Amino acid sequence: MSTFDKEKIKKILEPIVSKTYEAQLTESDISKKNTLDIFSASIDSAIRGIPLEEWKEQEKQRQMQKTLQNQIGEIHQRILGTLDGVTNLETGSVIDLEGDGFIAEIKNKHNTTKGNHKVAVYDDLKSELVKREKGTIAYYVEILPKNGKSYDQEFTPSDNRTRTNRESDPYIRQIDGQSFYTKITGNENALRELYLLIPEIINEIINEKYGKEQNVDDYIDESEFDLIYKKKL
Repeated sequence: MSTFDKEKIKKILEPIVSKTYEAQLTESDISKKNTLDIFSASIDSAIRGIPLEEWKEQEKQRQMQKTLQNQIGEIHQRILGTLDGVTNLETGSVIDLEGDGFIAEIKNKHNTTKGNHKVAVYDDLKSELVKREKGTIAYYVEILPKNGKSYDQEFTPSDNRTRTNRESDPYIRQIDGQSFYTKITGNENALRELYLLIPEIINEIINEKYGKEQNVDDYIDESEFDLIYKKKL
């Protein structure tokens, strides 16, 4: 039995897949959409030895990928919110998720949040903890961990203004994505299961909406997954 509700995830992914898929089919001039840095474009295309028009097309693809990457943290938040006992608190809330005995802030990558922004996350988590029952744990979740390490440790970010770290608190924790998915689902392979499921769902959406069939195996590399989530502290 799957850890995840496929239809719920499909509803989350459908508008994102459609927008991204259709964007790549349309002609767009990045010079009009954004002020093109013609000096950077000229220098980069010359160094790489490609015509400027080819550079523009590659830059269009890069910008589309960047836009998608910026949504991955929210996608994880919404998918986690489909699990039994977990509530997605949506945009505008101080924190992202709450469930039985925990609250959480979700970030896609370990370096997504910089400097004093991590201090702000800590302060938000701490302020929310006082509203919860004693024993509730607040998690700062980094889906993609640094150096492939697995961790569940006290979250003590450094405050650049005071040059001190936030105080240690066993109920305010920093955790990698795989460990968090395991805690929430009770399935140590939950994140791997999701990784394998998403391309399957995307292919269904593309086939149903655009009549194009694709090979799921072309979009999965389990060896890369293992490189990202292999190390234990």
